[in-house]
Amino acid sequence: MTEGPSAFTVAVVDDDPSVLRSLEYLLESADYAVRLFSSGKELLDSACVPEIDCLISDVDMPDMDGYELLRVIRAARPELRVILITGYPDTLQGLAGLRDGPRCFTKPFKGAELLAAVSEAVLRLRG
Repeated sequence: MTEGPSAFTVAVVDDDPSVLRSLEYLLESADYAVRLFSSGKELLDSACVPEIDCLISDVDMPDMDGYELLRVIRAARPELRVILITGYPDTLQGLAGLRDGPRCFTKPFKGAELLAAVSEAVLRLRG
């Protein structure tokens, strides 16, 4: 397996199809393999959880929000790096005290900054 970005798989969870498409294009432009999910449940029901190298999740979703998904993923794969995104920055205030907390971005964010966070996440996982 090569050590370039194409060797890494990023899962994206968001209930907004336009955000999923945008992140898919951004991540694929950096040569990452991308898996898209419209809900946390859809990701958890898939067989790809053990195979992903980084998770990007929206915070504000119906049924299972990004925080609940983070808790479930951390229980199953504590080493997996998670990046949370939200259009509502006030929802991120509760994360400040978390040990080894997720990286957080407020929409709209700069694609280059998100790609840098993904790169750091996958290298830490494989490093």
